[in-house]
Amino acid sequence: MTEKELLYYEDAVGHEKNTIDICRFIIDAITDDELANFMEKQMKKHEEIKEQLICRMEEAANE
Repeated sequence: MTEKELLYYEDAVGHEKNTIDICRFIIDAITDDELANFMEKQMKKHEEIKEQLICRMEEAANE
């Protein structure tokens, strides 16, 4: 992985972290259980994406 690609991955991880924080904020702020459940599912998706990106970066570091 090139330095530029690594920077893209780092940016993507940062964006995923930001999205997760926004989801948490919304979950804490709303009272509608159905909407909260939906946001929790979205947050979990972004947590999975973030972990996949981190794993790929770690794999590249070990190559």
